[in-house]
Amino acid sequence: MLRDTLPWHIPGHALQMQWEIKWYKYVKKSMPHHFFSHFNNHNMTPKEIFTENHGELVRKGGKWLNNTSSSCSVVAALIATVAFSSTASIPGSFNDKNGLPILEHATEFTIFAIASLIALCFSVTSLIMFLAILTSRHQEKDFHKQLPKKLAWGLTALFISIGSMLISFCAAHYLVLKDKLQHVAGPVYAVACLPIAFFAVAQFPLYLDLLRATSRKVPQRSYKVDL
Repeated sequence: MLRDTLPWHIPGHALQMQWEIKWYKYVKKSMPHHFFSHFNNHNMTPKEIFTENHGELVRKGGKWLNNTSSSCSVVAALIATVAFSSTASIPGSFNDKNGLPILEHATEFTIFAIASLIALCFSVTSLIMFLAILTSRHQEKDFHKQLPKKLAWGLTALFISIGSMLISFCAAHYLVLKDKLQHVAGPVYAVACLPIAFFAVAQFPLYLDLLRATSRKVPQRSYKVDL
């Protein structure tokens, strides 16, 4: 079994497994091709030894991905629901002659419409990415690129949808009450956005660690080993 204490600090079991696979491929490329087809005293190839030693890490990585995706998918579904509702309930009334919104020429209305559409599209995108992770078989090879990329795309879309939803909310609210909240609009909106902002701040370190772990490369050998 793989020991619990690893020589490098990678957050999350899934990212640790990704790093282990990167090192395995790095060592494999550094050796002659025939080396990895040999068997040891237990009649096992290097690939079989790697799979056996990392079985527990694969299991923990799958569980970590499922927990993370489940938490984020709840938020993504909530944002998608709110964004869809906001696009259906346009602030202000409609013109009786042409059926268009009366406030359609206001800058705040344009910001509201664009931000609502962006929030809806990206929240649905993030929800699809998280559901794809939850329904994945979590095989060893999936931890190399497939699962980390899905998580990165899901978190990216989630953060964009959160920001767009907040912009949409503030624009619509300010459009209706700008005469009454002209001097206190900033503090009021800042307080209203605090709960979602706290979630984004709490998840942002995970997002940065994910990008660093995914983009980081093992050392490139400057010479070829001759055995």
